[in-house]
Order: sequence, then C-alpha cells, then structure tokens
Amino acid sequence: MDLTSPPLSLKDNGFSMVTPDPCSTPEDEMEGLKEELKKWKERVEKAEKTKADLLCCKLNADEECTRAEEELIKLKDLQEKQQKSFIMSRDIHEQELCGLNQEIFKLEREIEKLKKDLAECSSTLSRDTQIKKKVAEMKMKFTYMEEVKDDCSDVNTHCLFGVSTKIPFRLNQNQALLTFEDEEVAQRLIKMGKHTVKVDNKTADVTVKPFTLQMGIKFELHITISGKTINVSGVPELSIPEDWMRDKLELNFYKSGGGGGRRGGEVETVSYDKQSRTALITFLKPGATNSFVGCTKYPFLVNGKCYRLSVSPATDVRLQKFQLYCGVSKKTILLRGIQEMDDDEESIQDMIEIHFQKPSNSGGEIEKIKYVSKGVTWVCFEEDV
Repeated sequence: MDLTSPPLSLKDNGFSMVTPDPCSTPEDEMEGLKEELKKWKERVEKAEKTKADLLCCKLNADEECTRAEEELIKLKDLQEKQQKSFIMSRDIHEQELCGLNQEIFKLEREIEKLKKDLAECSSTLSRDTQIKKKVAEMKMKFTYMEEVKDDCSDVNTHCLFGVSTKIPFRLNQNQALLTFEDEEVAQRLIKMGKHTVKVDNKTADVTVKPFTLQMGIKFELHITISGKTINVSGVPELSIPEDWMRDKLELNFYKSGGGGGRRGGEVETVSYDKQSRTALITFLKPGATNSFVGCTKYPFLVNGKCYRLSVSPATDVRLQKFQLYCGVSKKTILLRGIQEMDDDEESIQDMIEIHFQKPSNSGGEIEKIKYVSKGVTWVCFEEDV
C-alpha cells in the first residue's frame, strides 16, 4: 500500500473504509487490518450461509417442481383415461339407446297391431252378439181359453214366445256341406281328412274339415196385456192446465162406458204426460180393456171439438232366459277343393252324395247336402230340438 497517496474513501456493502492515518504506528494499522479482515470473514460466512440457504431453497424448489411435474403427468394420464372411459361409456350408452329406440319402435308397431286386432275382435264380437234381424210377423190362431176360477184376481192376458235364431254359415265357391244321419260317420270322415271322389269319370282330391259356427241367440219373450189399463196417445195440445186435461180424459172414457155396448167404464186413475201427449187410463172394472181390442182410434170430445185418439191395451214386455250359445254340428262336414267341372251344379251334387253314401267310402246315409259351384251362398243352422 502506498502511504504517500492521498486518502480515499471506500464503501462496500455498508462498510466504510478509511485510509489509515500516516502518523499511526504499524501495530495500529495491523490491528485495523485484522478488524477489517474479521469483518470480511463474517461477511463471507454470512454470504456463504445465505448461498447455502438459497441452494437449499433451490433444491427444495426443484424437488417441488419435479413433484408438481410428476403430479401433472399423473393428472394428464388420469384425464386421458377418464376421457377414454367416458368415450367408451358414451358409445356403449349410445348403442344401448339405439337398441332401446329400436325395441320401442317394434313395441309401438306391435301395440298398433294389437289395437287393430282388438278393434277387429271387438267389432266381430259386437256384431255377433247383436240381434240384427227383426222378429218375423206370424199369424196367430186362437185355439182355446183356460177357465178362470172365481177367486182368481188376474185379469191380464199372458203370452210366452220362445225365440231361437238361426245361425248363418258362409259357403264359398266349390265347397259342399253334408249332414249325415249318424254322427259317427261325419267324425270318421273328418279323421280321415282327405278323400278321392269320382265325379263324371274324373277323380278329385277333396279335404274334409270341421267348421265353426257363429254364436246363436235364444230367449223367451214374456208379454202381459193389461185387462184394466190402456195406452192413449195423440192427446191434443190445449191451453188448459194438466189437471183439467186429466179430468176431461177421465170424463170422456167414463161416459163411453154407458149402455149401447160402448167401451170404457168407471175410471180408477189417469196418468197424463203433456210433453209426450200420452196418457195411461186404468179402469175399475176388470176386463175393461178387452173392449178396446181392435180399436185403434177413439173419439175425444173437448171444447166442442172432436179429436181422434190412438188407443191400445197397455202391455208389459220382458226378455227372459237370454242365452248366447256356440253352435256345433257334429253330423255335418265341410268339403273343400272340389274342382270346377262342366256339369251343372245339381249333377255334381248328386255325384258327391252318391260317393259319400257308400259304406265302402266310409260314408253313410245323408240327411242334407248343399254344393256351390259358383259364387257364395249362406246356409242356416237351427237348434236341434
């Protein structure tokens, strides 16, 4: 160190260094330098310690960074796995959904088909269970009258009709129905199934089938004709109270019961309905309504005018013992597969009848036969009583 140089002020990290005084001794200078060296050593140790701490922090940071990177890699792998699993699950669910949609479509079509079948069955059942034909008008013939005892208070006329409908069967072209006298013959032919029939020097293979008839209907119709009450309709519309009209009806039919063979008699009750212009008139005398049989119009005098009333005995109609039954004809067989021939229908029918009458053909005596060569016909079956 040049002691002749001018003094300089030095600064380093907060420490101020002053050039030693030239008048100081070497010992003092040495002590100053030692103190200075000691300070620098402390500073170096402190710096080393700080460096070590920083290196330790750096190592910790590097380890944290490594762990973070490893965790990030794991998370990325997990994310990829979850994404792949999600994609696979989505594809499986889409396939299942597609299968379910197809199954739903099939079920909907099946439901529509079942609804149509149900509608057809309901229509058929409704059609089969309805009485479509009117009861035919029949001429009635009086045969006898039962004697009535004196203590019998029943003055009504009772009628009972038993009704049983015929069951129609549709016989198509080139088909035949045969009814045998013996049920065993028909059942034997049905079991055989197929038969070879010779018709006009030709052979025809026909099949024998049982057949199903529609439902039949039977019931009893009970009709009671009153001996004391009559129905009156066509009562004129008049601007008078209802009780007045009842009084006029009662008076009119009471007066008509006088002498000279006129109808009517003393009236017990009068029921009048203004809206329907009808009335029910009940007489006291039993059998009073018998005089109105055959009389459809009757005079009604009111307010100086004469009206014509419709009169008839009151009746009570009751339907009893209504039954639906399934018709079965065990004596009858249905022939199918008869070939078309040039002969007329009656000749072919005779040939079929001759064939199935022969015992050698497993046949027997035939009650009825019906063959259709062209078109369609209806054959009716009725209850075997």
